[in-house]
Amino acid sequence: MPNRRRRPGPPRESSKPLRLQAYLARTGVASRRASEELIRNGQVTVNGRTATIGASVDPVKDLVRVDGKIVKQKSVEWIALHKPRGYVTTRDDPSGRKTVYDLLPDNLRHLFHVGRLDRDSSGLLLLTNDGRAANRVLHPRYETAKVYRADVEGLPSDATLHRLVEGVDLEDGTAHAVAVELRGEIATGAFRLLIEIQEGRNREVRRLLEAVGHPVLRLFRRSFGPIEIGKLRPGKWRHLTKDEVALLQSADRSAKK
Repeated sequence: MPNRRRRPGPPRESSKPLRLQAYLARTGVASRRASEELIRNGQVTVNGRTATIGASVDPVKDLVRVDGKIVKQKSVEWIALHKPRGYVTTRDDPSGRKTVYDLLPDNLRHLFHVGRLDRDSSGLLLLTNDGRAANRVLHPRYETAKVYRADVEGLPSDATLHRLVEGVDLEDGTAHAVAVELRGEIATGAFRLLIEIQEGRNREVRRLLEAVGHPVLRLFRRSFGPIEIGKLRPGKWRHLTKDEVALLQSADRSAKK
């Protein structure tokens, strides 16, 4: 293909010890990083004693409290959300803008987002309470593939597609796409690309395409790792299937090797 370029059910609760911050993330109290701050601030106790960073807990035997309230591990949850344009990927926005959590029912607002989509982008966003697996699929070492549909200004040449795959110098270092495919003209002077990346830098796809002279008009994320958005409508969400969760957990195990 001349216009394509490519670079050569919830588990049972376990009594296996977990790092305290990972346990707190699974309870839905906060993300793992935010949980570390709770521990540093002395807000967390284990069996009545103030916890410290590095502590581990037995989910079955130990009693964990945050600000005096008992917290218990929830079953692992993963959902897929079709984020519309105009929503920011954050729990609370100081400017009062709409957030992705406005699209969720109260019983799912404890989940944290896996990566981000900027306000002007749409598409697949995963949310979970499984902090360990989420952090691992986001880690650059695992090279999780994300596929985007990008509508851009102007017709990219074959040389430009090749450059995107080979590497483009950005202000935070060289970045590249894994694969780019030209899908055709969608309006006068506007063309559609499919672009796959493995990094997760801030606004990376937009900055890549801007750097080669083809600013993004519209950006949509079609897939994240093994999870596809499918026919999920904008603003709607669904639980991942057991098979999809298994694929993510398999990715988590692969990342440890």
